[in-house]
Amino acid sequence: MTERFAFSIAATDGAARTGTIRMRRGEIRTPAFMPVGTAATVKAMKPVDVRGAGADIILGNTYHLMLRPGAERVAKLGGLHDFMGWERPILTDSGGYQVMSLSSRTKVSEDGVEFASHIDGSRHMLSPERSMEIQTLLGSDIVMAFDQLVKTTDTEKKQSEAMERSMRWAKRSRAAFDALGNGGALFGIQQGGLDEGLRKQSADALLDIGFDGYAIGGLAVGEGQEAMFGCLDFAPGQFPQDRPRYLMGVGKPDDLVGAVARGVDMFDCVLPTRSGRTGQAFAHDGPINIKNARFAEDTGPLDPDCSCPVCKGWSRAYLHHLVKSGEILGAMLMTEHNIWFYQSLVAGMRAAIAESRFGAFAADFTNRYRQKD
Repeated sequence: MTERFAFSIAATDGAARTGTIRMRRGEIRTPAFMPVGTAATVKAMKPVDVRGAGADIILGNTYHLMLRPGAERVAKLGGLHDFMGWERPILTDSGGYQVMSLSSRTKVSEDGVEFASHIDGSRHMLSPERSMEIQTLLGSDIVMAFDQLVKTTDTEKKQSEAMERSMRWAKRSRAAFDALGNGGALFGIQQGGLDEGLRKQSADALLDIGFDGYAIGGLAVGEGQEAMFGCLDFAPGQFPQDRPRYLMGVGKPDDLVGAVARGVDMFDCVLPTRSGRTGQAFAHDGPINIKNARFAEDTGPLDPDCSCPVCKGWSRAYLHHLVKSGEILGAMLMTEHNIWFYQSLVAGMRAAIAESRFGAFAADFTNRYRQKD
């Protein structure tokens, strides 16, 4: 084991795995769900409460932080951990997702991506080298290689070109990361849409370069769960058993369960926080829209099987009132419940894998969660 990065698998159950990533700022239990702290904050949550819910690691966003408040400023203020008051590991994405999501503002070339800020229209250039520099300035523990993401509905030619460019950028990311003397870990990102051959080419290129962990990118962009699971039937197995596998931007609770069953170890998604702010809670019996009039006089908890402070302390009726009234506390409590729900889910999967009962756990959870469908 090294202080910088080490991954060990404690148990497997079919393709599902549970283990531990050990880093200088603490251990990350896998399967792990990383709450998204896009702009140096998990929205509507204090860091101590994010940790209290069970999160071992959170995610920060390179694109947003480079624009505001600026990576150099964050470095001057002691790095992202001190800046936001989170002492444990942070993974930063590379900015590659914004290449697609803000494509109307971007121009892609072999050098990198030129884009106009969504804040003030100012022009910027994000390259593999600059992405590595920004993530180093932020003090990221897990740095993501810079990649180009395209939609799964794009042509095979576009998929292939983006994958090949991403692999060239991955090599440049590796060189820049090493040159900076970054004390964290570097993950490569696989691309290739839903095509098994392209995914294999991408995985082989990443393995040739060598990374601490490997991410499966380019999914959860509208292809649907069935297509995503079809890709996950082969993509995780294209990477070594002894490295963590991270499925980027996923997802709904039953997405996580299905992906763990296929060998994925790490996840991130804005869904629990974004949904919380808009009045949706995740529960064992399926999602709840707390704005629904039927909850106006419901004295029960959001989820009777949840042990979070929200479910112990407040009724559906009160949460309905807060959200309908636009009270800030409503967004805070709904978000806290959702973060707890996701952390409880991955903790449950870790225990089930360790006890060789993951198949039953996955079937029970999924059948109950989808019973409204």
